[in-house]
Amino acid sequence: METGTLSVPTPDGTADAFAAFPAGGGPYPGILMYPDGLGIRPVLREMAQELAGHGYYVLVPNVFYRHGPTPVIDLPDHIGAAERPQIMGQVMPLIEALDAERVRADAEAYLRFLADRPQVSAGPVGVTGYCFGGLLAVRTAVAYPQRVAALAAFHAPVAADGTAPLAAITAPIHFGHAASDLTPAALTDLNAALTEANLDHTSEIYPDTEHGFTMSDTDAFSEPGLKQHWDRLLPLLERAF
Repeated sequence: METGTLSVPTPDGTADAFAAFPAGGGPYPGILMYPDGLGIRPVLREMAQELAGHGYYVLVPNVFYRHGPTPVIDLPDHIGAAERPQIMGQVMPLIEALDAERVRADAEAYLRFLADRPQVSAGPVGVTGYCFGGLLAVRTAVAYPQRVAALAAFHAPVAADGTAPLAAITAPIHFGHAASDLTPAALTDLNAALTEANLDHTSEIYPDTEHGFTMSDTDAFSEPGLKQHWDRLLPLLERAF
């Protein structure tokens, strides 16, 4: 496995990013993996390497690069209920500063960077994300539909911009929702909108999960939820590539 930190040129400066891909061979399909609001840290690097091991070039950008390189904020090894309020107090201003225009500009830079990597196959890429990063993944697929071959988002506010923009997506979709984030009635409404837009999608609530269930460094972590995430994500990407 090849891993490393890279610099991605953007309209507002340079974003640091973590990359992982199989050693030798290639080129490999590109995957843009947006981290959750807590940013790049060991658990995200581990997940990127896990995904790369299936034959992908995975890029995890520091979406808060305007506020400094990784780590933008200091995090404990494990994030529990006691630590969360203070951490979220630091994170929320960063999230609020990343408006839709900046998201689109950054996404274009990340997609262009992947397209220019010699280890990445030509053509559209997969885009996935977690929590706030899942919303960024959705916004990327909406803004650049012809450059996205597959879209996945987990415990993410996928309809934060409303359901109408989702109709622009052309890639197959999987949305994995935390049971604490979405009621069955809200899921029914979301899925009805996806169906009405004629989108190729699966969208489901993962049983007995809390927001952040894929992240093993938090109290929200669910091992069955993480497994279900891989069971949905990997076939979605295999279909696309």
